[in-house]
Amino acid sequence: MKQTEQRKAIVMGATSGIGLEVVKVLASKGWQVGIAGRRDDVLQRIMAQVPQVVAAQSIDITRDDAPQLLQQLIDRMGGIDLYFHSSGIGYQNPDLDADKELRTVETNAVGFTRMVDAVFSYFAQQPEHEGHIAVISSIARTKGLGAAPAYSATKRYVSHYLECLSQLRAIRHLRHIHIHDIRPGFVRTPLIADGNHYPMQLDPERVAQSIVQGIERNRPVITVDWRYRLLVAGWTLLPRWLWVRLPVATQ
Repeated sequence: MKQTEQRKAIVMGATSGIGLEVVKVLASKGWQVGIAGRRDDVLQRIMAQVPQVVAAQSIDITRDDAPQLLQQLIDRMGGIDLYFHSSGIGYQNPDLDADKELRTVETNAVGFTRMVDAVFSYFAQQPEHEGHIAVISSIARTKGLGAAPAYSATKRYVSHYLECLSQLRAIRHLRHIHIHDIRPGFVRTPLIADGNHYPMQLDPERVAQSIVQGIERNRPVITVDWRYRLLVAGWTLLPRWLWVRLPVATQ
């Protein structure tokens, strides 16, 4: 990734959690940052507090007009080098509340696809300019979690889709596009502030620093942190018949 003060990024889902912390880290490294999310009042407050944030746009990724609004934000910034997607929701939902499950699918799968396809096409049209697409998936992509079916299933979808895009860039000879699958463990953000127990919680500031470092080093898969790399390695060794009998991620 080019190392100049003119690097530009858009962070989707910038109003809280990992997205907000990534905004702060990018700003501290001299990036010009555009921010997007559903809450315009929060976006404006962040823009007033962080000088490197140069543009903001209210975008709901579940709406059909989201790609057009994203393109408007890109145009206002005069182009971008990085699109960072941190817009996602999730619930522990052992009772299978249908509204929660469908809302999760609409945001984490449909909304994600809508935005990432749009930005992939944007970068594809600029072969002379390197572009990075970085997306938060999760260690939950590794195995199906019975207490959070839609969440873990959509994270598997996200990770698999990013792998497909990585192959597609090779098929279409778009080697100037770089794809980053970011797989954090439990991060101390509002997403897990639901009263349930989550072990080995990570500090969001340190997670954001690791993420940005991984992107700048052009790592295609970024698992945060070393404890979760070991955990995931262990999970992958468990056969399905054993895994489905384990009470993982219960209340």
